[in-house]
Amino acid sequence: MTNYKSLLLALLFLLPLLYSCEQSTDVVESGTYAGTLHEVEPEKTEIYVKTTDGKLLELYFTESTTLTRNGETVAFDQLKEGGQVEVEVEKVGQRLEPIAVRIVE
Repeated sequence: MTNYKSLLLALLFLLPLLYSCEQSTDVVESGTYAGTLHEVEPEKTEIYVKTTDGKLLELYFTESTTLTRNGETVAFDQLKEGGQVEVEVEKVGQRLEPIAVRIVE
């Protein structure tokens, strides 16, 4: 019984820490936004973009998302943290769907 109480107490202290580790992202209106690649997660085809007005956008690529540089289609591995991008997004409920991502040089 003592072990059970200790485990429960430990979980009560750890849960808030686990939740605070997640990045807080913003949901914006549909439109086009310029920003910097804050994080790139190739295994999830996911990017986080910090916009020029300080918002953090979480974007999961779909099959219809286009990725271009200078008008030419490029592979996802061309996205690098710290790189400049312009993203066109559509707000769907409380998430953002990336329509187009353009790498800006």
